[in-house]
Parts: sequence; structure tokens; C-alpha cells
Amino acid sequence: MSKKLRGGYTTGACVAAGVKAAAMFIQGSGSSDYVEIIALDGTKLNIPVKGITPQENGVRVEIIKDAGDDPDITNGISVFTTLSLEPSLNGVELIAGDGVGTVTRAGLAVPPGEPAINPGPRRLINQSLEEVFGYVPGCKIRIDVPQGGELAKKTLNPILGVKNGISIIGTTGVLKPMSEEAFKDSLVPQISVALAAGYKTQIFVPGKIGERIAGEWGLPAEAMVQTSNFIGYMLEKAADMGVNRILLFGHIGKLAKVAAGVFHTHNRVGDGRLEVLAAYSAAAGMPPEGVQNILDCMTTEEALPIIEKYDKKAVYKVIATRVSQRAERFVFNRLTVGTVLVTLRGEPLGMDDTGRIIGEELKWNIK
Repeated sequence: MSKKLRGGYTTGACVAAGVKAAAMFIQGSGSSDYVEIIALDGTKLNIPVKGITPQENGVRVEIIKDAGDDPDITNGISVFTTLSLEPSLNGVELIAGDGVGTVTRAGLAVPPGEPAINPGPRRLINQSLEEVFGYVPGCKIRIDVPQGGELAKKTLNPILGVKNGISIIGTTGVLKPMSEEAFKDSLVPQISVALAAGYKTQIFVPGKIGERIAGEWGLPAEAMVQTSNFIGYMLEKAADMGVNRILLFGHIGKLAKVAAGVFHTHNRVGDGRLEVLAAYSAAAGMPPEGVQNILDCMTTEEALPIIEKYDKKAVYKVIATRVSQRAERFVFNRLTVGTVLVTLRGEPLGMDDTGRIIGEELKWNIK
């Protein structure tokens, strides 16, 4: 019998709980070991309060993030919320403290210049204030996450233009332990940010290798979108959001899978890298022993010298063309796709004609 995974709560719920605990303290309700908030989906969350500290101009509350069984990088961190009543203000002024990011680029749910506190947590904050005061008073709320600066380096925030810390996130406040859907959703804002920067032609890179090499080639960072293993999902989202063209740019070991119709490219979901190289090499006239040598390889990098030995490097353009065709078919031709295949060292292997056209328009300095 499989173990039932334990749920948790988001950083946004931590902030809302901190606001409620501080408001209750100001109201004279005293301190409590727990505070109850109602998540935006109606779930009741009983969240432990680590500490309440009166300040000269308000109350500071510490909440420890509990992600349950979800592999969340913010699990166990301290989230500090300081509430100060300011009768001169009309509503809530949010302040990004230590380790909380600030939005610097258009295209996200929060405009540039604002603390990176998403709409869901903002609603939870107002809800907490209303539950205690009966209305939303004029106040300042400062959020500090001391570990946020370092943790942000492990997120997409630097790519999205969120500077100096993490985002306070959460759609409802409830964190469910199966995180693949949430992770996929976290990738999509990259498309919005690139569109807001004026890029209806975007560069999809599976990960850091493709991003690094594309940058070395002079392709614009503002147009780059990391897809991770979810190439098909991101292509669909791009088509839905009005992107016109995509340049798939990355290591042949990842993108060769797309040539075989594999659009979730984690190796435990779908593979076929070496089979693609072997099949196209065979179709190009490679003798059986060479084809078998490719199939005996453990990695695509290991197979590349074999293709060179038999003078079959032309297959790379054929494979790149096939990648683009499969990608366009996957989204029912709602956008145009070009493909560039590279080695781990950033050397170009092959590209289709559309890939070259897009690259030249984006003014790459191809090696």
C-alpha cells in the first residue's frame, strides 16, 4: 500500500498567518501557539506560530514554512511578517524585506516595482485582516525571509526579472505534495515576460546547458524560456498565449527525443535518443556495424564520433528538421518552429532552415 503524502502550506499562507497573529496581538487577543486561516479553496489551515515580538511601531511574527511531503526548497525556512497600523494609509502597503524579491520586468501577475507577492497571498492577507478587524485597515506589512536571497538562485526568479529574493507564492495557500503540475505552471510566466519584452519569437531551451550556449552565441536572454522536460506542455502554452515562432535550441541528447515524438523528455518517461541517431544514420547509408555501434553507446555524445567517422554529419540537419516538424504537428501548426542542435561544449551540430532564419534575425554570432 502506498503511503499517503502529507500536504503543507505555501509561503503566502505563512504570511497570511503571520498577519493574522499580529493583528490578534494588536487587538489584545493575546498570543497563540497556532492561528487558523481559511485558504482560498476553503481549506482550514492551522499554522503554528514560532514567535510574536512587539516592535516599536508594530508586531513581528515568525512562521516556519511546512511543505509537507512536497520537495519544496523553502521547506523549514522562517517567514517573518511585521504589521504596523498606519491610519493615514488607504489599505495595505506591502514592503519587500530581506530575502523577498522585487519585480523588475513586465509580464508577471504583479507590475514592476512591486514586491514579488502574488495575487493569491495578497487576497489571503486582506482576508486575515478582515477576520480580525472587520475591515482592511491602513497598514504597512513588511515580509522578511532571511534565507530568500540564496534560495532565489535556485529558482527561475533571476530569469523572470525578480531581484533580490524569492517570490511569496501560492494560488490558494494549500500546498499539495504532487508538485509536477505546480512546477510546470511555474515555467509558464517566462513566456509572459518574454512577450511583454516584445518577443513573439522566443527561444526554448530545455535547461541550463542550452541557455548557457545560446547566450554564448549572442541570442537575447530576454527571449529565452526554460522548458525543463516539459517541451510539449510549453509549446502548447506558447501557442495559446500568441507566440508566433519558437527556436528550439539545445543539446542533441534532449532534442533528438522530440524527433521521435517524445514531448516529456525525462529519461524515465521517454527516451529513444540513440535509436533516433541510429535510424537516421542508417537511412543515410551508414553500414550495419556503424548503426550497431551507435546503439551500443550509453550517451549521444559517445555516438557523435561514430557519425563523424562514417561521414554522416548531414543527418543532424535532417534530425533538426524532423524535430521542428513534430513540434509544429504537436500544436496543430499554431506556431512555427525552428531547431538548433548542439554538443555539450556548445559546438553546432545541425539546424533546419527555419532555425537558421530565426537565429539570424535574432542576430546570433554563430560559432
